[in-house]
Amino acid sequence: MTSNDLYVDYFGFAERPFTLLPDPDFLFWSRAHRRAFSVLEYGVITRAPITVITGEVGVGKTTLIQKLLQNLDDDITLGLISNAQGGRGELLQWALNALSIEADLTGAYVAMFQQLQDFVIEEYAAGRRVILLIDEAQNLSVEGLEELRMLTNINSNKDELLQLILVGQPELRQMILRPDLRQFAQRVTATYHIGALDRAGVAGYIQHRLTHVGGSGNEFSPEAIDMVSEHSRGIPRLVNKLCDFAMVYTATEERRVVDAAIIEEVLEDGIFLPVITNAGEAAE
Repeated sequence: MTSNDLYVDYFGFAERPFTLLPDPDFLFWSRAHRRAFSVLEYGVITRAPITVITGEVGVGKTTLIQKLLQNLDDDITLGLISNAQGGRGELLQWALNALSIEADLTGAYVAMFQQLQDFVIEEYAAGRRVILLIDEAQNLSVEGLEELRMLTNINSNKDELLQLILVGQPELRQMILRPDLRQFAQRVTATYHIGALDRAGVAGYIQHRLTHVGGSGNEFSPEAIDMVSEHSRGIPRLVNKLCDFAMVYTATEERRVVDAAIIEEVLEDGIFLPVITNAGEAAE
């Protein structure tokens, strides 16, 4: 069995419109995503020391990162760090690995820092600049963030030689606002928080993904979209989950439009988990 057997062939799609894997080709440019991407570009172009993008799980942060990577100029050396954790010294090791700098990771901190500094200066001399992009940055400790701030001290008289882009969940923003991280916060030049989609945004998102794979964009009734918006809380990843199941159910019943009754069946069968709020309550 292939994914086409689920509903792709039945609806005449080129591929599944609601997969969970981040794909910049599917990027839906909501107002929030346009602004977040503009902030990312602003940070890169202006050589901002630190740029921070936050958002709830599943709002499309990783997709935005992938889109940014596609658009970076050739004179940028990028190091991507995903899900880094640890205290002082360990983050420096992550940075050396991300930039493919051969170093003795068991050596003294000062020696490793010197290797990073030498690399960044050499890149600058060659007309290149270095960016470290840290995904899932909410997992960093206070000590880790302070270590990152220290890395931004590698600079010339007028240019930032090492730029940082931090992407993470809302906890990252809350942590940066701590009084003991005020020096870090002062180095943050650009920041943006991506919120959930409203009902109109969810409708546009669903239509965009359907037409992208060759659909009409009208495969969901307005009432079905209302329910998807409510039960997904406007989180794109959850919209994808619920819509994907709904399309399977609709194709199984040999129908052409996903209506509210189909969404209700998916919810009643319990294969779509409800959203859990910060207070620990289900959205249902």
